[in-house]
Amino acid sequence: MNYAYPISYDWTAQEIIDVVKFFETIEKAYEKGIERDQLINAYRRFKEIVPSKSEEKKLCDEFEKVSGYSSYLTVKKAKEAKSGDFIKM
Repeated sequence: MNYAYPISYDWTAQEIIDVVKFFETIEKAYEKGIERDQLINAYRRFKEIVPSKSEEKKLCDEFEKVSGYSSYLTVKKAKEAKSGDFIKM
């Protein structure tokens, strides 16, 4: 990984850690695969920090631009999967 994660300086240290963890789950889904429930839990926490759809889109677009990984498509695939499924992008 040779890029920076999109963050807001308005967030607490724990919120920054949790947002970074969410983006790391997206990376893992592309690179190795991840359990659906782990991804959904990270996304739910992300949405607690970033409840606005427009802010979510902005952050996810920034992340996709630097990493090439689509948070939107990954979360969509996870939502369509069943609990216990393995998500591999």
